[in-house]
Amino acid sequence: MTINETQDELISDFELFDDWESKYEFIIDLGKQFPPLEEQYKTEDNIIKGCQSRVWLNAYMDGGLLKFEADSDAIIVRGLVSMLVKVLSGHTPEEIAKSEVYFMEKVGLHQHLAQTRSNGLAAMLKQMKAYGFAYQAKSVNA
Repeated sequence: MTINETQDELISDFELFDDWESKYEFIIDLGKQFPPLEEQYKTEDNIIKGCQSRVWLNAYMDGGLLKFEADSDAIIVRGLVSMLVKVLSGHTPEEIAKSEVYFMEKVGLHQHLAQTRSNGLAAMLKQMKAYGFAYQAKSVNA
């Protein structure tokens, strides 16, 4: 599935809910279903700066694809980062670096999250795209 197909699927999932209370429950459920990050990756180096909650992001290459694993100590943030991982993980660094991540705007996350959560979500996305650029540059220079 492409990045945009995954985003469109998430948008469709959000359209199933009539109100934001139900949408928050959906995000929390995503966080509960999201596999936890192994303790060895919960390091200072993997903490996303700019998040109110602690969020760890681990990135690695697997067969030419950039994969992400993440976790948070806040359940709603686990749900938010799980959506970003679902959208971006398992694609080439170039696809990730060039991607336009639009699902957050389309479902209204920025309007319905507290400013600190919205800023944290932007920081998570920025870090994931930075990994895309870094691994892309690494492969060009290899």
